[in-house]
Amino acid sequence: MSMTIGLAGKPNSGKSTFFKAATMADVEIANYPFTTINANRGVTYVRAECPCVTRSKRCGHCVEGIRYVPVELIDVAGLVPDAHLGRGLGNTFLDDLRQAQAIIHVVDASGGTDIEGNPIDVGSHDPLEDIDFLNHEITMWMFGILKRNWDKLSRKMQAEGLKIEKVLADQLAGAGVDEYQVICSLSECKLDHSHIKWTDDDLISLCDVMRITSKPMMIAANKEDIAPEKFISGLKALDKIVVPTSAAAEIVLRSASKSGAIKYNSGDDDFVITKEDLTPAQKKGLESVRTLLKKIGSTGIQECINRAVFELLDLIIVYPVEDEGKWSDKSDRMLPDAFLMKKGSTAHDLAYKIHSDIGDRFLYAVDAKTKMRLGEKHELNNGDVVKIVSTAK
Repeated sequence: MSMTIGLAGKPNSGKSTFFKAATMADVEIANYPFTTINANRGVTYVRAECPCVTRSKRCGHCVEGIRYVPVELIDVAGLVPDAHLGRGLGNTFLDDLRQAQAIIHVVDASGGTDIEGNPIDVGSHDPLEDIDFLNHEITMWMFGILKRNWDKLSRKMQAEGLKIEKVLADQLAGAGVDEYQVICSLSECKLDHSHIKWTDDDLISLCDVMRITSKPMMIAANKEDIAPEKFISGLKALDKIVVPTSAAAEIVLRSASKSGAIKYNSGDDDFVITKEDLTPAQKKGLESVRTLLKKIGSTGIQECINRAVFELLDLIIVYPVEDEGKWSDKSDRMLPDAFLMKKGSTAHDLAYKIHSDIGDRFLYAVDAKTKMRLGEKHELNNGDVVKIVSTAK
Protein backbone atom coordinates (compact mmCIF):
# COMPACT_ATOMS: atom_id res chain seq x y z
CA MET A 1 0.00 0.00 0.00
CA SER A 2 2.03 2.97 -1.29
CA MET A 3 -0.71 5.62 -1.43
CA THR A 4 -0.81 8.12 1.45
CA ILE A 5 -3.38 10.85 2.00
CA GLY A 6 -2.60 13.53 4.60
CA LEU A 7 -5.16 15.21 6.84
CA ALA A 8 -4.20 18.82 7.45
CA GLY A 9 -5.76 21.70 9.33
CA LYS A 10 -5.56 23.89 12.40
CA PRO A 11 -6.19 22.46 15.88
CA ASN A 12 -9.85 21.75 16.75
CA SER A 13 -11.01 21.65 13.13
CA GLY A 14 -12.14 18.06 13.61
CA LYS A 15 -9.09 16.49 12.00
CA SER A 16 -8.64 13.72 14.56
CA THR A 17 -12.40 13.06 14.54
CA PHE A 18 -12.22 12.72 10.74
CA PHE A 19 -9.26 10.36 11.10
CA LYS A 20 -11.09 8.18 13.61
CA ALA A 21 -14.26 8.22 11.48
CA ALA A 22 -12.30 7.14 8.40
CA THR A 23 -10.16 4.48 10.09
CA MET A 24 -11.94 3.63 13.37
CA ALA A 25 -8.50 3.88 14.97
CA ASP A 26 -8.29 4.62 18.68
CA VAL A 27 -7.04 8.23 18.74
CA GLU A 28 -7.32 10.98 21.32
CA ILE A 29 -9.98 13.57 20.52
CA ALA A 30 -10.16 16.63 22.75
CA ASN A 31 -11.21 20.27 22.58
CA TYR A 32 -7.80 21.90 22.98
CA PRO A 33 -4.92 22.70 20.64
CA PHE A 34 -2.26 20.09 19.80
CA THR A 35 -4.21 17.02 20.84
CA THR A 36 -2.34 15.38 17.94
CA ILE A 37 1.38 15.75 18.62
CA ASN A 38 2.80 12.79 16.74
CA ALA A 39 1.20 11.86 13.44
CA ASN A 40 -1.49 9.20 13.66
CA ARG A 41 -1.32 6.63 10.89
CA GLY A 42 -4.15 4.35 9.90
CA VAL A 43 -5.80 2.56 7.02
CA THR A 44 -8.90 3.87 5.32
CA TYR A 45 -10.59 2.55 2.18
CA VAL A 46 -11.68 3.85 -1.18
CA ARG A 47 -15.11 2.50 -2.10
CA ALA A 48 -16.01 1.10 -5.52
CA GLU A 49 -18.44 -1.33 -7.11
CA CYS A 50 -16.80 -4.76 -7.26
CA PRO A 51 -16.60 -6.35 -10.75
CA CYS A 52 -18.12 -9.54 -9.28
CA VAL A 53 -21.58 -7.91 -9.33
CA THR A 54 -21.76 -8.90 -13.00
CA ARG A 55 -21.11 -12.58 -12.18
CA SER A 56 -23.34 -15.30 -10.80
CA LYS A 57 -21.49 -15.37 -7.46
CA ARG A 58 -19.72 -12.92 -5.15
CA CYS A 59 -15.93 -12.92 -4.92
CA GLY A 60 -15.75 -13.04 -1.11
CA HIS A 61 -13.53 -9.93 -0.97
CA CYS A 62 -16.32 -7.36 -1.11
CA VAL A 63 -19.26 -6.35 1.07
CA GLU A 64 -22.49 -6.97 -0.81
CA GLY A 65 -20.86 -5.96 -4.08
CA ILE A 66 -18.93 -3.01 -2.58
CA ARG A 67 -15.13 -3.30 -2.81
CA TYR A 68 -13.00 -1.42 -0.28
CA VAL A 69 -9.40 -0.84 -1.38
CA PRO A 70 -6.92 0.18 1.38
CA VAL A 71 -5.21 3.58 1.45
CA GLU A 72 -2.92 4.96 4.17
CA LEU A 73 -4.23 8.00 6.04
CA ILE A 74 -1.95 10.22 8.12
CA ASP A 75 -3.34 12.72 10.63
CA VAL A 76 -0.63 15.30 11.22
CA ALA A 77 -0.24 17.79 14.05
CA GLY A 78 -2.49 20.86 13.96
CA LEU A 79 -1.06 23.87 12.17
CA VAL A 80 -0.96 27.45 13.46
CA PRO A 81 0.18 30.69 11.76
CA ASP A 82 3.97 30.93 11.30
CA ALA A 83 4.38 27.17 11.57
CA HIS A 84 7.02 27.43 8.83
CA LEU A 85 9.11 29.43 11.30
CA GLY A 86 8.81 26.60 13.83
CA ARG A 87 5.88 28.02 15.79
CA GLY A 88 3.66 25.46 17.54
CA LEU A 89 4.40 22.04 16.12
CA GLY A 90 5.11 23.47 12.70
CA ASN A 91 8.30 21.59 11.90
CA THR A 92 6.72 18.28 12.91
CA PHE A 93 3.62 19.04 10.86
CA LEU A 94 5.51 19.92 7.70
CA ASP A 95 7.88 16.97 8.00
CA ASP A 96 4.92 14.58 8.31
CA LEU A 97 3.02 16.23 5.48
CA ARG A 98 5.81 15.67 2.95
CA GLN A 99 4.95 11.96 2.95
CA ALA A 100 1.45 12.58 1.58
CA GLN A 101 0.62 12.41 -2.13
CA ALA A 102 -2.60 14.41 -1.58
CA ILE A 103 -4.04 16.51 1.22
CA ILE A 104 -7.54 16.70 2.65
CA HIS A 105 -7.73 20.04 4.45
CA VAL A 106 -10.23 19.58 7.28
CA VAL A 107 -11.81 22.98 7.88
CA ASP A 108 -14.12 23.97 10.73
CA ALA A 109 -16.95 25.18 8.49
CA SER A 110 -18.98 26.23 11.55
CA GLY A 111 -16.63 29.14 12.23
CA GLY A 112 -16.51 28.03 15.87
CA THR A 113 -12.72 28.17 16.22
CA ASP A 114 -10.33 31.07 15.62
CA ILE A 115 -7.26 30.96 13.36
CA GLU A 116 -5.25 29.36 16.18
CA GLY A 117 -7.87 26.69 16.84
CA ASN A 118 -9.26 28.16 20.06
CA PRO A 119 -13.03 27.64 20.62
CA ILE A 120 -15.18 30.73 19.95
CA ASP A 121 -18.87 31.28 19.17
CA VAL A 122 -20.14 29.44 16.09
CA GLY A 123 -20.16 31.76 13.07
CA SER A 124 -17.47 34.07 14.48
CA HIS A 125 -14.58 33.08 12.17
CA ASP A 126 -14.64 32.89 8.38
CA PRO A 127 -13.23 29.47 7.38
CA LEU A 128 -11.92 30.93 4.10
CA GLU A 129 -9.11 32.46 6.18
CA ASP A 130 -8.03 28.95 7.17
CA ILE A 131 -7.62 27.96 3.51
CA ASP A 132 -5.35 30.92 2.79
CA PHE A 133 -3.27 30.39 5.89
CA LEU A 134 -2.58 26.69 5.25
CA ASN A 135 -1.60 27.39 1.64
CA HIS A 136 0.69 30.19 2.81
CA GLU A 137 2.39 28.01 5.43
CA ILE A 138 3.19 25.21 2.97
CA THR A 139 4.44 27.67 0.34
CA MET A 140 6.66 29.47 2.87
CA TRP A 141 7.97 26.14 4.17
CA MET A 142 9.16 25.29 0.64
CA PHE A 143 10.53 28.81 0.18
CA GLY A 144 12.49 28.50 3.42
CA ILE A 145 14.13 25.29 2.19
CA LEU A 146 15.24 26.97 -1.05
CA LYS A 147 16.17 30.34 0.44
CA ARG A 148 18.65 28.87 2.94
CA ASN A 149 21.12 27.91 0.19
CA TRP A 150 19.82 29.92 -2.76
CA ASP A 151 22.79 32.27 -3.29
CA LYS A 152 25.25 29.39 -3.15
CA LEU A 153 23.07 27.18 -5.38
CA SER A 154 22.52 29.96 -7.89
CA ARG A 155 26.27 30.58 -8.28
CA LYS A 156 26.94 26.85 -8.56
CA MET A 157 24.30 26.40 -11.29
CA GLN A 158 25.79 29.30 -13.25
CA ALA A 159 29.40 28.18 -12.86
CA GLU A 160 28.82 24.49 -13.62
CA GLY A 161 25.92 24.77 -16.07
CA LEU A 162 23.66 22.56 -13.94
CA LYS A 163 20.02 22.01 -14.89
CA ILE A 164 17.87 24.14 -12.65
CA GLU A 165 15.05 21.58 -12.49
CA LYS A 166 17.41 18.93 -11.11
CA VAL A 167 18.95 21.28 -8.54
CA LEU A 168 15.52 22.46 -7.33
CA ALA A 169 14.20 18.89 -7.17
CA ASP A 170 17.22 17.78 -5.14
CA GLN A 171 16.69 20.65 -2.70
CA LEU A 172 12.96 19.98 -2.33
CA ALA A 173 13.08 16.18 -2.29
CA GLY A 174 12.48 16.32 1.46
CA ALA A 175 9.29 18.29 0.81
CA GLY A 176 8.02 15.56 -1.49
CA VAL A 177 8.66 17.46 -4.75
CA ASP A 178 10.07 15.61 -7.78
CA GLU A 179 11.81 16.81 -10.95
CA TYR A 180 8.75 16.49 -13.19
CA GLN A 181 6.73 18.67 -10.80
CA VAL A 182 9.52 21.26 -10.82
CA ILE A 183 9.55 21.31 -14.65
CA CYS A 184 5.76 21.83 -14.75
CA SER A 185 5.99 24.62 -12.17
CA LEU A 186 8.82 26.42 -13.96
CA SER A 187 6.83 26.28 -17.19
CA GLU A 188 3.77 27.81 -15.52
CA CYS A 189 5.64 30.56 -13.68
CA LYS A 190 7.43 31.96 -16.77
CA LEU A 191 10.25 33.42 -14.67
CA ASP A 192 13.29 35.16 -16.13
CA HIS A 193 15.58 32.58 -17.73
CA SER A 194 18.48 33.94 -15.68
CA HIS A 195 17.85 32.51 -12.21
CA ILE A 196 20.58 34.73 -10.82
CA LYS A 197 18.09 37.61 -11.18
CA TRP A 198 15.28 35.93 -9.27
CA THR A 199 13.98 37.86 -6.26
CA ASP A 200 12.45 36.42 -3.08
CA ASP A 201 9.03 37.17 -4.57
CA ASP A 202 9.94 35.13 -7.65
CA LEU A 203 10.98 32.20 -5.48
CA ILE A 204 7.79 32.45 -3.42
CA SER A 205 5.69 32.48 -6.60
CA LEU A 206 7.52 29.39 -7.84
CA CYS A 207 7.04 27.63 -4.49
CA ASP A 208 3.34 28.49 -4.56
CA VAL A 209 2.94 26.72 -7.91
CA MET A 210 5.06 23.77 -6.74
CA ARG A 211 2.80 23.44 -3.70
CA ILE A 212 -0.25 23.17 -5.95
CA THR A 213 1.52 20.75 -8.30
CA SER A 214 3.10 18.47 -5.71
CA LYS A 215 0.44 18.57 -2.98
CA PRO A 216 -3.02 18.51 -4.60
CA MET A 217 -5.56 19.55 -1.99
CA MET A 218 -9.29 19.30 -1.37
CA ILE A 219 -11.49 20.70 1.40
CA ALA A 220 -13.54 18.78 3.94
CA ALA A 221 -16.04 21.38 5.17
CA ASN A 222 -16.42 19.73 8.57
CA LYS A 223 -19.08 20.29 11.27
CA GLU A 224 -21.56 20.84 8.43
CA ASP A 225 -24.46 20.09 10.77
CA ILE A 226 -23.89 23.35 12.68
CA ALA A 227 -22.22 25.44 9.95
CA PRO A 228 -23.89 28.68 8.78
CA GLU A 229 -25.04 28.33 5.15
CA LYS A 230 -23.00 31.40 4.11
CA PHE A 231 -19.78 29.63 5.16
CA ILE A 232 -20.63 26.44 3.26
CA SER A 233 -21.52 28.51 0.17
CA GLY A 234 -18.30 30.50 0.47
CA LEU A 235 -16.21 27.32 0.60
CA LYS A 236 -18.10 25.74 -2.31
CA ALA A 237 -17.35 28.82 -4.43
CA LEU A 238 -13.62 28.01 -4.27
CA ASP A 239 -11.93 26.50 -7.31
CA LYS A 240 -11.33 23.29 -5.35
CA ILE A 241 -13.06 20.04 -4.52
CA VAL A 242 -15.17 20.87 -1.45
CA VAL A 243 -17.16 18.19 0.42
CA PRO A 244 -19.47 19.06 3.36
CA THR A 245 -18.73 16.55 6.12
CA SER A 246 -19.75 15.53 9.61
CA ALA A 247 -16.99 13.36 11.03
CA ALA A 248 -18.86 13.11 14.33
CA ALA A 249 -21.93 11.64 12.57
CA GLU A 250 -19.76 9.06 10.77
CA ILE A 251 -18.28 7.93 14.09
CA VAL A 252 -21.80 7.50 15.50
CA LEU A 253 -22.83 5.37 12.51
CA ARG A 254 -19.71 3.25 12.35
CA SER A 255 -19.74 2.64 16.09
CA ALA A 256 -23.42 1.67 15.97
CA SER A 257 -22.73 -0.62 13.02
CA LYS A 258 -19.79 -2.24 14.82
CA SER A 259 -22.01 -2.97 17.84
CA GLY A 260 -24.69 -4.53 15.65
CA ALA A 261 -27.26 -1.81 16.37
CA ILE A 262 -27.55 -0.78 12.72
CA LYS A 263 -26.64 -1.97 9.24
CA TYR A 264 -24.45 0.67 7.59
CA ASN A 265 -21.56 0.80 5.12
CA SER A 266 -19.38 3.89 4.97
CA GLY A 267 -20.66 6.12 2.19
CA ASP A 268 -24.30 4.94 2.40
CA ASP A 269 -27.03 7.58 2.34
CA ASP A 270 -29.05 5.82 5.05
CA PHE A 271 -28.92 2.96 7.59
CA VAL A 272 -31.20 0.25 8.91
CA ILE A 273 -31.76 -0.23 12.66
CA THR A 274 -31.26 -3.94 13.40
CA LYS A 275 -31.34 -3.92 17.21
CA GLU A 276 -34.71 -3.62 18.93
CA ASP A 277 -33.65 -2.75 22.49
CA LEU A 278 -32.11 0.67 21.81
CA THR A 279 -32.56 3.30 24.51
CA PRO A 280 -34.61 6.44 23.75
CA ALA A 281 -31.38 8.44 23.78
CA GLN A 282 -29.76 6.09 21.23
CA LYS A 283 -32.82 6.26 18.97
CA LYS A 284 -32.88 10.05 19.19
CA GLY A 285 -29.18 10.25 18.34
CA LEU A 286 -29.55 7.99 15.32
CA GLU A 287 -32.58 9.90 14.07
CA SER A 288 -30.68 13.20 14.26
CA VAL A 289 -27.95 11.62 12.13
CA ARG A 290 -30.59 10.35 9.68
CA THR A 291 -31.91 13.91 9.34
CA LEU A 292 -28.39 15.06 8.48
CA LEU A 293 -27.99 12.28 5.89
CA LYS A 294 -31.22 13.37 4.20
CA LYS A 295 -29.88 16.93 4.09
CA ILE A 296 -26.40 16.29 2.63
CA GLY A 297 -26.69 12.75 1.23
CA SER A 298 -23.98 11.15 3.40
CA THR A 299 -21.59 12.07 6.20
CA GLY A 300 -19.10 13.06 3.47
CA ILE A 301 -16.19 11.06 4.91
CA GLN A 302 -16.24 8.31 2.29
CA GLU A 303 -16.83 10.87 -0.46
CA CYS A 304 -13.68 12.72 0.64
CA ILE A 305 -11.55 9.58 0.44
CA ASN A 306 -13.01 8.58 -2.92
CA ARG A 307 -12.58 11.99 -4.49
CA ALA A 308 -9.04 12.32 -3.14
CA VAL A 309 -8.14 9.01 -4.82
CA PHE A 310 -10.12 9.25 -8.07
CA GLU A 311 -10.05 13.01 -8.72
CA LEU A 312 -7.11 14.59 -6.89
CA LEU A 313 -4.71 11.72 -7.56
CA ASP A 314 -6.39 10.56 -10.79
CA LEU A 315 -6.18 6.87 -9.93
CA ILE A 316 -8.07 3.81 -11.17
CA ILE A 317 -8.65 0.36 -9.66
CA VAL A 318 -7.43 -2.68 -11.62
CA TYR A 319 -7.95 -6.33 -10.66
CA PRO A 320 -5.17 -8.74 -11.75
CA VAL A 321 -6.12 -12.44 -12.10
CA GLU A 322 -4.41 -15.62 -13.32
CA ASP A 323 -7.49 -17.40 -14.68
CA GLU A 324 -9.39 -15.14 -17.07
CA GLY A 325 -12.39 -17.50 -17.06
CA LYS A 326 -12.91 -17.77 -13.32
CA TRP A 327 -11.33 -14.37 -12.52
CA SER A 328 -9.21 -16.15 -9.93
CA ASP A 329 -5.64 -16.77 -8.80
CA LYS A 330 -3.80 -20.09 -8.55
CA SER A 331 -5.57 -20.87 -5.28
CA ASP A 332 -8.97 -20.40 -6.98
CA ARG A 333 -9.65 -17.19 -5.03
CA MET A 334 -11.85 -14.89 -7.09
CA LEU A 335 -10.61 -11.29 -7.56
CA PRO A 336 -8.13 -11.55 -4.67
CA ASP A 337 -6.30 -8.30 -5.42
CA ALA A 338 -7.24 -4.74 -6.28
CA PHE A 339 -4.48 -2.32 -7.32
CA LEU A 340 -4.67 1.46 -7.35
CA MET A 341 -2.85 2.75 -10.45
CA LYS A 342 -2.43 6.10 -12.16
CA LYS A 343 -4.93 6.76 -14.93
CA GLY A 344 -3.12 6.13 -18.21
CA SER A 345 -1.25 3.09 -16.85
CA THR A 346 -0.71 0.27 -19.35
CA ALA A 347 -0.94 -3.50 -19.20
CA HIS A 348 2.87 -3.57 -19.00
CA ASP A 349 2.76 -1.18 -16.01
CA LEU A 350 0.40 -3.61 -14.28
CA ALA A 351 2.82 -6.47 -14.95
CA TYR A 352 5.61 -4.56 -13.21
CA LYS A 353 3.32 -3.68 -10.30
CA ILE A 354 2.62 -7.39 -9.76
CA HIS A 355 6.34 -8.31 -9.88
CA SER A 356 9.45 -6.98 -11.60
CA ASP A 357 10.18 -10.40 -13.17
CA ILE A 358 6.69 -10.51 -14.66
CA GLY A 359 7.23 -7.04 -16.08
CA ASP A 360 10.63 -7.95 -17.52
CA ARG A 361 9.24 -11.08 -19.19
CA PHE A 362 5.87 -9.67 -20.22
CA LEU A 363 4.32 -11.20 -23.37
CA TYR A 364 0.76 -9.86 -23.47
CA ALA A 365 -2.35 -9.38 -21.32
CA VAL A 366 -5.94 -10.56 -21.54
CA ASP A 367 -9.05 -8.53 -20.71
CA ALA A 368 -10.93 -11.06 -18.56
CA LYS A 369 -14.26 -9.37 -19.25
CA THR A 370 -14.06 -9.51 -23.06
CA LYS A 371 -11.33 -12.20 -23.41
CA MET A 372 -9.54 -9.85 -25.83
CA ARG A 373 -5.76 -9.96 -26.06
CA LEU A 374 -4.03 -6.72 -25.00
CA GLY A 375 -0.62 -5.40 -26.01
CA GLU A 376 1.92 -3.90 -23.62
CA LYS A 377 0.86 -0.32 -24.43
CA HIS A 378 -2.86 -0.95 -23.94
CA GLU A 379 -4.23 1.72 -21.56
CA LEU A 380 -6.16 0.28 -18.63
CA ASN A 381 -9.56 1.51 -17.47
CA ASN A 382 -11.09 1.74 -14.02
CA GLY A 383 -12.56 -1.63 -12.99
CA ASP A 384 -10.60 -3.70 -15.53
CA VAL A 385 -9.99 -7.36 -14.72
CA VAL A 386 -6.72 -8.39 -16.38
CA LYS A 387 -4.62 -11.52 -16.79
CA ILE A 388 -0.90 -10.97 -17.44
CA VAL A 389 0.91 -13.55 -19.56
CA SER A 390 4.69 -13.69 -19.20
CA THR A 391 7.55 -16.19 -19.35
CA ALA A 392 8.34 -15.59 -15.66
CA LYS A 393 7.92 -18.58 -13.36
